Amino acid sequence: MIYTITANPSIDYVLQLKTLTTGEVNRTTSDVKLPGGKGINVSRILKELNIDSTALGFVGGATGEMFKSLLAQHNLKTNFTTVKEDTRINVKVNAVEQDEETEINGMGPAISSDEKNEFIDQLKSVGNGDVVIMSGSLPKQLPETFYLDIAKMIQAQGADFIIDTTGQALLDTLPLHPLVVKPNNHELADLFQTTFNSDQEIIDHAKKLLDQGAKHVLVSMAGDGALLVTKGHTYKANAPKGTVINSVGAGDSMIAGFAGTFMKTGDPIESFHIGAACGSATAFSQDIAVKEKIDKVYKEINISELS
Repeated sequence: MIYTITANPSIDYVLQLKTLTTGEVNRTTSDVKLPGGKGINVSRILKELNIDSTALGFVGGATGEMFKSLLAQHNLKTNFTTVKEDTRINVKVNAVEQDEETEINGMGPAISSDEKNEFIDQLKSVGNGDVVIMSGSLPKQLPETFYLDIAKMIQAQGADFIIDTTGQALLDTLPLHPLVVKPNNHELADLFQTTFNSDQEIIDHAKKLLDQGAKHVLVSMAGDGALLVTKGHTYKANAPKGTVINSVGAGDSMIAGFAGTFMKTGDPIESFHIGAACGSATAFSQDIAVKEKIDKVYKEINISELS
């Protein structure tokens, strides 16, 4: 089973208007409320791929009830921990004529010790053959080591894990051998305080993550495609042609495609191919990509071995 953890889910209130003028009354041309959170995005893509997952996280208050109602239409299996304080609301304002998107993200609820312990208890049944995918920000009062502590726990129980984070928090997990890490090229450069001028420089630094313990390294490069670096092999996926509509969730989709396929097949190349298709298909969609879009984009992606 794949478990996705979204510690700080949200209702994403997406507003579209012609122009945004601060300090004045602005009127929208359309709006939509979506269940948000990086782990939620992963579970939604897995659902499109007909791969089972269980979505975990902290949900509370009136907004938490709305969140669960919005999520219900996607028919995901969930096991949320109920908390006292409200699930957050994130506001995303898209000013079409200005070609600008403004985001205002809420902080999220404060999580009590009892609520944290109730959540951790759910993970005691995770074991051999399971994968736990952790991603997104942490709500108040959870320690910065929350994901790292979970990784240590489930590894001791025989499960694999994936953590979608950056900086020192990513480096700290590498000795625990995550199944895959997925920085983009800019995040990878920041990790090593450098800049890249070629694919080979990116590959060389991705190999450093392997040396520190990662089993697979995915590097997304926007219009330049993506790389998969493994022990002894490097593969590149081209970037398919299409109009980027919404980059939010593209990275989550790529992780979902890779992890779900790898669990089924154990084939990193096919997992990379499907992961790249999922990421691009979401980037070309208003919301998380649907299966039909993923299948179409898959046919436009070629995987080549570089080394």
